[in-house]
Amino acid sequence: MRAVLYTAGERVELSCEVRWIADVLIEGAAGQLTADDGTAPDVRVTVERDSAAFDVAGWRVLTRGAWCRKGQVIVRDACSSGLDLRVTASEASLDVVARWRPSGQGRAAAAVLRARSRLLLRAVLLQYPALWRSQQRGRAPLHASVCGLGSAGQTVLLAGPGGVGKSTLVQGELLNGAISTCDNLCVSDGQYAWGVVEPLRLPAEVHDGRGRRMPHGRREAAWPRRVDRMRPGRLVVLVRGGDPAVTPCDPALAARYLVAGTYMAGELRRYWAFAATLALGTGAGGSHPPVQDIADTLSSRLPCLRVTLGERPGAPLRELLSVANTTEVSA
Repeated sequence: MRAVLYTAGERVELSCEVRWIADVLIEGAAGQLTADDGTAPDVRVTVERDSAAFDVAGWRVLTRGAWCRKGQVIVRDACSSGLDLRVTASEASLDVVARWRPSGQGRAAAAVLRARSRLLLRAVLLQYPALWRSQQRGRAPLHASVCGLGSAGQTVLLAGPGGVGKSTLVQGELLNGAISTCDNLCVSDGQYAWGVVEPLRLPAEVHDGRGRRMPHGRREAAWPRRVDRMRPGRLVVLVRGGDPAVTPCDPALAARYLVAGTYMAGELRRYWAFAATLALGTGAGGSHPPVQDIADTLSSRLPCLRVTLGERPGAPLRELLSVANTTEVSA
């Protein structure tokens, strides 16, 4: 397998010699893979057939299960995925070489917990390297959705903890012809948002029993319409509880929701250690992305709204925001 994926604002070149892992990557790319046209990649990810341990003779011990030398890190069982990584960082690109070599216990866990295993492989090969490279450009990962509203002419960034309803609102807009860059994870520099590619997770009333099973009755699907980058024009905080309502939101509170939702996200739980290990071992970039700074920039630059949702799916996003627009014009 050889292909290119544009994710987190990075051009990722993928090469995989292990067929079943290639299938995991194809599925995780959600229909967004393109042919390699020879353009130099920002990130190069290579999965080798070799299952031997990387040679760490002469390398300095960085921490338990990790070694380093100038510009390079070797990580054993990265993020509990069963993959060993050799990572080389330079100004031009990030090069990741991976080998599948889980322990006996790890192999058994992968066989029993197949969904978890696939998600970890996607994270380590498709998401985390691109997130880290993007971090070196001053961007920060955010657990947020970014969606355009078609004829309404707005692009909104939805903030809030997992499960509050961001993906459901985005999926409703996609069904009505809108475009989006992500419904779950993105990176931002405070002006633009670049989506992190992963499959859509559709609720039961939409998926008709098709696609890989996911928690909470959801199933995965490829993207019908997606763009690599969008510029949000409004920051919308989603909350549940009480009567449905749309009200102005204090920028400081909006930033707090954006930051807290990001650190609460299970999808990023292993990223912070991954990023810190690469930064310390390679000597490149900061050990932590500027999540708070980016959230503060977005909330101070954009109009902020708080949308309280009912316990059951209600009005679509564009209808909720049209009410807010009418209120603002009247005021």
